Amino acid sequence: MRRIHIILLALFATLSLCAQDNNQQQQRFSPEAFDAAMQEYITREAGLNAQEAAKIFPVYKEMMAKQRAVFEKQRKMVRVKPQDEAGCLKAIKERDDYDLELKRIQQTYHNKFLELLPASKVYDILKAEDDFHRSFMRNWGRNQRHSRHGQQPFQQPFQR
Repeated sequence: MRRIHIILLALFATLSLCAQDNNQQQQRFSPEAFDAAMQEYITREAGLNAQEAAKIFPVYKEMMAKQRAVFEKQRKMVRVKPQDEAGCLKAIKERDDYDLELKRIQQTYHNKFLELLPASKVYDILKAEDDFHRSFMRNWGRNQRHSRHGQQPFQQPFQR
């Protein structure tokens, strides 16, 4: 009888691990789906027509690519804490430099946006972008909890 309990316990543990693996595979992040969902959201929330969207999104994607390059540098920098005070000071200054670089990129591209669209539309685009990211992060936390409890996760921007 005891042997049957051990076998059943091992079987349930194996099934549980397989189910977790399956959920993790279903929850792979897709940058393409994220970008498509963000573009659709911004277009809708900022009230962009097809011509406005066609003008702004190539420039917007260019800005995002430059920002991602800086984010990647930041991510690489913080992987390992420096061992001494001088190294920590240098890391802090580099981090500040990356933050300033991000702001310069934003400012440069916001000015480019203003050359393409009226200020009210650019304002709506920036607000929609902030709202999308805030909503995404809020939903990401929910998705992680739901997927752990076997519930259906938020679909976009995840690939199944």
